[in-house]
Order: sequence, then C-alpha cells, then structure tokens
Amino acid sequence: MSRKQKKMLIRILTAAVMLIVLSVIPVKGLARFVLYMIPYLVIGYDILWKAVNGVKNRQVFDESFLMAVATVGAVALAVYEKSGDYTEAIAVMLFYQIGELFQSYAVGKSRRNISELMDIRPDYANIEKDGKLERVDPDEVGIGTVIIVQPGEKVPIDGVIVEGTSTLNTSALTGESLPRDAKAGDEIISGCINMTGLLKVRTTKEFGESTVSKILDLVENASSRKSRSEEFISKFARIYTPAVCYGALALAFLPPVVRMAALGLSPDWETWIYRALTFLVISCPCALVISIPLSFFAGIGGASKAGILVKGSNYLETLSRTKTVVFDKTGTLTQGVFEVNGIHHSPMENEKLIEYAALVESASSHPISRSLQRAYGKPVDRSRVQDIREISGKGVTGKVDGVEIAAGNDKLMDSLGIPYIGCHSAGTIIHMAVNGTYAGHIVISDAVKPHAREAVQALKAAGVEKTVMLTGDGQKAADQVARELGIDQVYSGLLPAGKVEKVEELLQSQSPASKLAFVGDGINDAPVLGRADIGIAMGAMGSDAAIEAADVVLMDDDPLQVAKAIRISRKCLRIVYQNIIFAIGVKGICLILGALGIASMWLAIFADVGVMILAVLNAIRALFVKNL
Repeated sequence: MSRKQKKMLIRILTAAVMLIVLSVIPVKGLARFVLYMIPYLVIGYDILWKAVNGVKNRQVFDESFLMAVATVGAVALAVYEKSGDYTEAIAVMLFYQIGELFQSYAVGKSRRNISELMDIRPDYANIEKDGKLERVDPDEVGIGTVIIVQPGEKVPIDGVIVEGTSTLNTSALTGESLPRDAKAGDEIISGCINMTGLLKVRTTKEFGESTVSKILDLVENASSRKSRSEEFISKFARIYTPAVCYGALALAFLPPVVRMAALGLSPDWETWIYRALTFLVISCPCALVISIPLSFFAGIGGASKAGILVKGSNYLETLSRTKTVVFDKTGTLTQGVFEVNGIHHSPMENEKLIEYAALVESASSHPISRSLQRAYGKPVDRSRVQDIREISGKGVTGKVDGVEIAAGNDKLMDSLGIPYIGCHSAGTIIHMAVNGTYAGHIVISDAVKPHAREAVQALKAAGVEKTVMLTGDGQKAADQVARELGIDQVYSGLLPAGKVEKVEELLQSQSPASKLAFVGDGINDAPVLGRADIGIAMGAMGSDAAIEAADVVLMDDDPLQVAKAIRISRKCLRIVYQNIIFAIGVKGICLILGALGIASMWLAIFADVGVMILAVLNAIRALFVKNL
C-alpha cells in the first residue's frame, strides 16, 4: 500500500471511529453540529476542495461536485429541520472515500503488474577498461562496443555474444519461465537476465533503438490509444453528469411549485430537496468512469505479463472480434530452419547415408548442406573427403573414405545415368548414389513448429471461424503444411505484394462486424501487418519491424500465444460489457426509486459506492490470464 493510500485509510478509520463515538454521546444544538463537522471535514475536505476548484476552472460536473452538493445539502437540510441528523452526510463521504481507496488499490495492483515488465529496464552497462570493469549509462554505449554481462545482471543493449556461454531468463519478455541457452555467435537482446556464465557482447544497436527501449515505450504509451467502449463512456459521462444535475434541480423545485400553484397543497420543500440530494448521490458515474478504463488497463497488464504486448485498448477490442486469422508460413507456423525429415528407399542404414551426405557436402555453406551436417550431429572430418566437385544447379560429387558419392537432385542422377526413384513428399529431395548405384533419397524441409497444429485447433476453439496460410513456397510444400496443421485455406507462390492482395480480398469478403488478424514474423511482413484489421508479430524478439508495424507483439515464437491473446481480449471485453450493463442497470433502477422517494440516502450510497466497488472488483479479474 502506498503512502497516500495509508493516509486515506487513517482518515477513513478516524472518521468512522469519531462517527461511532458521536452516535452514543447525547449532544444537541450547536455543539452537536460542530462535533459532527469534525469527522465530516476529516473525511471530505479534499472532495470539497476539488469541487471548489472545479467550479473555479469551469469544470463543474464531476464526481467531486456531486458529492459536495449532496452532502452539504444533506447537512443544510438537517440544520433547517433542526433534526441534528448529520450521519447520512458523513456516511456518504465516508463510503465514497472507501470506494476511492479501493479503486486506488486496484489501479495500483494493475500498475504493479506493468511495473514487473518495467523492471527489464537496465540501470547500467559494464565496459572493461585497463583490466577493470566500469559501469556506464547504457545511453553512452555506442554500436560495436564490447560490454560485459555478469551472472545475475540484465542485458542492457542488443548485441551478439563474442565470448562465453550461459543460460538466459527471458520471462519478463516472453512470459516463459524456462531458461534459454546462449553461446558465442548467438544474438542476445536487452531485457534478458544472464543467469550463469559471464558473457562478452558486441552491441549491434544503440540503447534507444534496442528491444528493451522499444518495448517499454510501447507499454507506456498503450493507455493513450482508447477503445470505442472507453470513448463511449467518456462521451456518456460528459452528457450524463450535467443531465442528472439539472434533473436533480428540477426534482427539488418543480414538484413543490406544482403542489403550491396547481394543487393548492403544502410545497413540502424538505421532502423534495432530500429526494434531489439522494438522486445526486445515486447518479454519480464513478462505476463506469473508473471501471471501464481499469478493465482495459488490467487486460493490457495481464497480457504483458504473459509476453503479449498490446499497443492500446483499441487493439484489444479489435482483437476480441477476430473471426479470421491469416498466417505467414515460414518462421510463423514453421521454424524457418531446414531439417532432414525423411530418408526413403535406402538399402543401407540411415545413419550411414546421412554421414556420406554430410561429408560430401562439407565444403558447401548452403542451408541444405548445413541441415545435413546438423542431422549427422558429429564434427566433420574433412580429411576423409577427396575430389569434391560441385555441379551448379545439380549437386555435388566426391569420394568419402575412397567410396564414390553423388548427392543432388534428379538432374544430377540423369547426368550420371543413374536410375532413381521419385519422391511424393514436399520439400527438397537429395538423391544419393554410392559407387554408381542408387542409394535412396533424403527429404529436407522446413520443420513445422511443435505447437503449430495445437495452435490452429486452439484458435477454432476460441471462436475463430477461418484460418488461412499465405506463403511464397511452392504449392506442394504449402498444401502439405496446411493439411498437417488443419488450415482451412492456403495460397502459395506469393510475393509480399501478393500477400497484401490476398488479405485485401479476404477483408472484402468478411462481414463488417468480423475482424481479420494477420500473424507474421515481423521481419518481411510489415505491409501485410499494417493492412490487416489487427497485425500480430510473432517471435519478434529483437525485430524492429515487428514492434513498429504490428498492433500486437508476441515476444515468444510459440503460435499458441495467438489464441491466448484472443482469449485475453475476449475476457477483457466480457468484463467491460458486464460492468456497463450492471452499472447503468442498477443506477437506472435506483434513480427511479430515488425520484419516487422509495430510495433513501443509504440506498444511494450502495448505488454509488457499492456498484463502484463491485465493478472495480470485476475489472481487476482481467489481470488474471495465466490459465486462459
């Protein structure tokens, strides 16, 4: 609890104790008035001061003004009637301040969740000078500088590891608790925590352009982008508050005037002024004005904690209406890394065939060659390979331990006159020949991410009606991935401009109420991310293009996060609509009861403070997203 909240709690307890003590002391007249004004001013002096300032600044119609008029009016009425009943006025202030304290605590809790993300901001960077470590401001570190990151320290600036191995805690960025291994040659981003080994990192960006700076800027500015629901509540409050003030004024004066002029009855001013004051307390729009922005703030905070950065509540609202999700393929649904996915028609052991292929391809830096070497899994002994000859557009031949090896496509087999067996699998096919005899073929393709199929199923379970995949790959490879994952539609052989055209077509074919989300890796998909109703950059750690172009940034590369983001947004919007319906419904009923004289000031207190507390309690549920 903050110092300000503690002071308010002391004021509340002091006023409450004084009110209880005064209720049992038999004091009357002026002394009673003076004694009761002490707890009234203890609990309400700041509200009265805000109301006075609001009138001075011509911003009259707010909650402070309503509370001040209602309570001062109740005190004046008690003085006029000589009843000495000042309890209601003090109780209204007391319960209003309890509600304000509760709301302040709830907002503070939401901010603390955001603050956990803010903890990724580094305080310093270590630079080695004359054999000693010197701490400097990260802003002062230039590109290409070698910095030292010790165990337990935050990585201050994006860079490449030049020396050392370690494990990294990325939970503040991704929401993922499992550590990640890091070694020399790996890229490393700011905001991670170095857990075990000492690392030397050569910076690749200035601090202002690093991942941590962009993320912090994104989260800090998220509240500036308002949703339609928030804009509605703001407009509603601007019209509603003056309307109820004039309504209360009419309720205080019109019925007594009508009773005197038209009916010849006693005006009964006390009754109608009391009803008008009750009407004012009931009408206070605190529940709506506080709980709706708080719901979105809590939703954005909960999403941030899960590694899902939403740039504003307007995007959270749009995400909740998503009915079509369009995926880029490479790097989004697949790992973007070529791997050996099959060996067919080989008379020898698979391990031996892979060994021959890796060795004969060892002189090449092509991704296909690297995938073969990864599949081999052992250091390549180049001394075992002789007479390597690369045939452009076909493959490679050579001798491994004196055995003639040929590895390449069907054109290589044709040129060598070696009959081969075609393959129906999607991917790159490496035909192998050993001593002039066909030895089968190796299938190399871009591996599907482990949770990709589960992610597509999770989207459909979350209410997404259509899933689409766009790719520049050939039709066979694209169709196979789509079948494997359960994608509804697939478009292949597309250039970036072609992807934009397909998204345009899909946008035109959907209903106005439905929204389309595009999910890409954020590096070369910026045009499509910008054109979709909602752009989601996935696996965007360190990608400037992702943070700039997307509306939602998923800091992990797990496609399951897309469905989670949609579920978080829908939970948040459900809470918003619940609060709107509940607050307006209860206040509407209580306003009618107050105008008819059925509702007392005590019911007014529930209609104001009680509804606000219930709405705020409901709003902070948006923080809890772990099990979604």
